[in-house]
Amino acid sequence: MDPVPLQRLQDLQAGSDAGTALAFFDSLPPVQVPELYGSWRGTELPTGHPLDGLLEPLGWHGKRFDGAEEAFPLVFSESGGGVFNVNPSLVPLPVVLRFGPMLRKRELLASARPFLRVARTRRPGARLRMTEYRGVSSATMIYDALPVLDVFRRVDADTVLGAMDLRGVRLPFFFVLRRD
Repeated sequence: MDPVPLQRLQDLQAGSDAGTALAFFDSLPPVQVPELYGSWRGTELPTGHPLDGLLEPLGWHGKRFDGAEEAFPLVFSESGGGVFNVNPSLVPLPVVLRFGPMLRKRELLASARPFLRVARTRRPGARLRMTEYRGVSSATMIYDALPVLDVFRRVDADTVLGAMDLRGVRLPFFFVLRRD
């Protein structure tokens, strides 16, 4: 295992900008769909994106891939342990993108957490396919009900960098997944 990409990722997670994160993403090798199968713990990679700082305070745990047709994009932690899936189609994405900076207030996020339980689901909310993004074919999670693609590149065997490509948003939201 090459420690350089992992060290570079750790440096970027302390805070970066989208251009630097994109250059790092572009330097990484592609991921094949079966490599993603399983449960993954997620963390944000802050770059100044409107979604920065919103997922983790809500208890975002990560993502789960039971197969190419069964992807769970929003897995959250239970307060007493365990995890649950949230239906992405119930996320008001245009509102979140528009008002992201105002939504980062800790008390507002804490009050929103109980509403996640209303959006629970056992049904997958996405699927995995190989797509070309920025000139490289790599595993991509395609959301069923949102204009969103999560494209993955390998940092090491148990770590991937995700770039969430959202329709109408110029730069991607970056996140890291580590095998659970």
